[in-house]
Amino acid sequence: MQRVWLISTFLIAVGLLSVGVWSYGFRQALSPLSDKAEADLELAADRLSTQMQVYQELAVLMASHPAVRTLVTPSDRAIAQAVLLDVADKTAAVNIVYLDRLGRVLAAAHPVPELTMADHPAFRRAMQGAMGSAHGVESTSGDRTYSYAAPAFGPTGIVEGALMVIADVQDVEQTWRGSTEAIFFIDGEGVVFISNRSDLLFWRRTEGQPGLVPPEGQAVDFSSNLIGRHELWTLNWGRYLPRHALHLTLDLPVIDMTAEVLVDVAPARRLANLQAAAVAAICLAFGALLYMATERRRALAEANAVLESRVTRRTHALTAANTALRREVHEREEAEVALKHAQEELIQAGKLSALGQMSAGISHELNQPLMAIRQFAENGTAFLSRGDESKAAENLTRISDLAARMARIIKNLRAFARNENEPMGRVDLVQVIETALELTEARLNSENVRMEWQAPDVPIYAWGGEVRLVQVFVNLINNAADAMSEQQQRMIKIAINSDKTLTVTVSDTGPGIENSEKLFEPFYTTKAVGSSEGMGLGLSISYGLVQSFGGNIRGTNAPTGAVFTVELEHFREVGVA
Repeated sequence: MQRVWLISTFLIAVGLLSVGVWSYGFRQALSPLSDKAEADLELAADRLSTQMQVYQELAVLMASHPAVRTLVTPSDRAIAQAVLLDVADKTAAVNIVYLDRLGRVLAAAHPVPELTMADHPAFRRAMQGAMGSAHGVESTSGDRTYSYAAPAFGPTGIVEGALMVIADVQDVEQTWRGSTEAIFFIDGEGVVFISNRSDLLFWRRTEGQPGLVPPEGQAVDFSSNLIGRHELWTLNWGRYLPRHALHLTLDLPVIDMTAEVLVDVAPARRLANLQAAAVAAICLAFGALLYMATERRRALAEANAVLESRVTRRTHALTAANTALRREVHEREEAEVALKHAQEELIQAGKLSALGQMSAGISHELNQPLMAIRQFAENGTAFLSRGDESKAAENLTRISDLAARMARIIKNLRAFARNENEPMGRVDLVQVIETALELTEARLNSENVRMEWQAPDVPIYAWGGEVRLVQVFVNLINNAADAMSEQQQRMIKIAINSDKTLTVTVSDTGPGIENSEKLFEPFYTTKAVGSSEGMGLGLSISYGLVQSFGGNIRGTNAPTGAVFTVELEHFREVGVA
């Protein structure tokens, strides 16, 4: 009887100790699980915010696009619709719409059923001069959308309209759908609007209640309790949601939503069970040691095997998480490389555009020496047939000079057109300007533009890339020629100042700069929308190139026209102060 009482007391003590160990182990296991869930939640929220911010920035950028500034004639609206459709196709936006102050649709990438969108929340906010946003469900297709509306300001600063970008939420969900944790985003009205578990879409949260209810409002199994600082939910909402879950929230005021995650606590429960079982096994093994040593060893070995198995699984899960993070870093590095490649292609496009404008003059510059070479060759043949070798030699010398001139023109064209990948270094600024003048000489002569340029007697060395600097000055010379197309007196003056600061000024006798604040913005141009004379990228590309050399470029008005000043760094040898 005493043995039974001692065994019963021992077993009760072991049970109480196991319960205490389980409770302590479960609380300890919840902390790393909560940290990982918080990191996953922040990552999902950052992805969503970043993707939605792309459409927000798109609305701001397109609100000031030249194509939507004037929508008076049907031709203007057709051009604007083509631009909006092209941008929508490239950015995967559902629709891009431009509205006037009354909410009437003036241009859209795709047809809009409503004649007016004056009651749209995002539009009303945009009419107040701020960025507007709203989300909802399309009445016709049933698709969930998120809309951004950016105000379009007129020259006097008054809001003239708004440009609205409509994004498909389902396309945004595709980037993180199927992740292990159940993540959902609840809007200000308490409705689940975005989730990687489609079963939870449009579930609602009753005000003051922690859980969710289905759209129809029927009762579901749910309970909530706190363990320390952790909130645990017990639910039965389908096979794709955990039965026991750790619940975390994260406010996202930028998109007016709350991000929430449900993480299965089964690993923490298993770890706590393992710890409690290990303690119980050790205690029971110690008690059983009084009866048989072999049983204690076997029980302890089994407990250790189970513990090692659980630890291995946990290590594997952490390794998988680290692999996913490395993959994310790799993807971002690839995105940076792609952005740099796109910038290089834009620079090359600017050079090819400049070559296109100069093509007629260049053809004349090559055709004229060819005709002269042909004439001199015929004359030389005639002189040789007469036995006049001195005259024939003179004609051959002229042919050689003309061929050298053509070779120099072609060399400059090939150097200008190629993609420059050499590192920056010492560049002869005088030779750069001479090359730019040779490339633009034919056009300037055909348009009766007089060039005033006095080359210094000695080379002036700057820090930069030769081909890219040639592109900068070709752009400035062509822009000056474009500006003087309607002027009677046409003259371009180039001067170098190599004092303390190395500067090159390019001035013209045109009408001057119309808007100096937007001068270097992409797509800003004073030429007609849709014209073949340019897209407003030349000065923007030149600005970026000079900035990459550590210099600066600015444009100002002078009494006789516009003056562009290019500031560059002097080239200094390593170790020379």
